[in-house]
This record gives sequence, structure tokens and C-alpha cells, in this order.
Amino acid sequence: MTAPFDFAGKRVLIGGGSRGIGRGIAVAFAHAGATVFVSGRDAAALEETRAACGSSAHVGLCDLADPDAVVRSVATAADLLGGIDVVVNNGSAFARTDDETGWNTAFSVDMMGVVRTNAAAVPVMAASGGGAIINIASISAFHPTPRAAPYGAIKAAIVHYTASQALAFAGQNIRVNAVAPGAITFPGHFWEQRKRDDTEDYRRIVAQIPFGRLGTPEEIADVVLFLASPLSRWMTGQTLTVDGGQEIGR
Repeated sequence: MTAPFDFAGKRVLIGGGSRGIGRGIAVAFAHAGATVFVSGRDAAALEETRAACGSSAHVGLCDLADPDAVVRSVATAADLLGGIDVVVNNGSAFARTDDETGWNTAFSVDMMGVVRTNAAAVPVMAASGGGAIINIASISAFHPTPRAAPYGAIKAAIVHYTASQALAFAGQNIRVNAVAPGAITFPGHFWEQRKRDDTEDYRRIVAQIPFGRLGTPEEIADVVLFLASPLSRWMTGQTLTVDGGQEIGR
């Protein structure tokens, strides 16, 4: 397939890219000519991502809840890539339980992972003349989610933080935007299992989507590449909903 964007010569850091949406984003950038560095916590899955990306990919283990590990990962990416032009923050612990554990996990991984990564990467990006940051949020940011209160609340915080960082970094020629995916499925994901089991939850979600199906990582990746490309050069502080109409179909 011909890539719709040309990222030849661009250097891309993707946090949380071992599978699913993150892997789809990494593969899309690699196929568009970028050199990518992908971090995650699953070594075997990262190797699968590297194989899917081809020779232009580097991978490294990183726990986003560990501040020192994040700093080391960004430094390693900058060294291997020769700089950083694009950062994609996709890491998530998918914390759902409304208790101390759920909230601490969501905050330390989903929220502080973004804070730590961008704090380490922005000086590198600014030294190269700027770039683009794309934070992966969720449509859970836009409505109450009693079954996953920490996840939804932290994703809402990421939407807000995206706008704040857009203001903070504009003077360094760094654009900051976000993507809010709806229900996305891929091999091994829980939606695949729910589809096989024909669960009521699966049927309910599909019924909300006007197109009658769940989305794919590739459909999120295309929008991420758009936000990283010159075609979106006058966009910053925005969150794009990419859900096949799931929100309006509720």
C-alpha cells in the first residue's frame, strides 16, 4: 500500500508501541519513511513490532511509571535516532478499578508517562527546530465511565494537558495535539474475545457505531500521521475524535 504521507528523514519516538494502536502507529510511520524508536514493557511484543516496522525501527524496554526509566528511554531514542521530531504518547495501563490501586496506576502510567516523556523530549525537539507531539486520549474522556473511572478521568486530564502544552511549547515551534479513539480491536485484544463470545457488551458497543463495526489500529495511525505532518501545521491544542461515529451514536 502506498503511504499517504512522506516522513523520510523524520525521527519518531512512540511510547507504548508493543501492540495494538501503538504498533499500528509505529508501522505506519516506518512505512512512510520515518526512523522510529518504540518503547514498551513486553520484550517479545516489542520484537514483533520491530519486525513489522522493518530495518528502520529500534525498540527498548521502558516502564512509564518509572521516572528514571523514561528519561533513559528518551535519551536512548534521541541517541539512536540522531534527534527527535515526533513524539507519540500511547502508553496506558488501562486501569479500571475505582480504588487506590486503580487510581495510582492510571495516574503514574497514563498521566505521568505523558508528563515525563514530553519533559525529556521537548528540549531535544527544540534543539532540532521543533516538531509535533501527539497524545493518545480516548472517547472515555468525554463521558462518565463508572466501569473505568480512573481510565476516563485520566484521559480527560490528558485532553486538558494537551491544550496546556500546546500553549507552552508553541514558542519552540512544537505543536501538541491529541487523538481520542473509540472502540478499537486487534488480535489478542479483549474486544476480539468478546466478539468471539458474542457478548452483550460487544453487541451494545457495535450498535452505537453507525458503521456497524469496531475500528482498527491503522485507522487511528492515519490520523496520528496527519497530525504529525505539515498538512496539520496550523493545528495545535486540539483533540480529534476518531471513533466511526461512536460518540454521536450513543
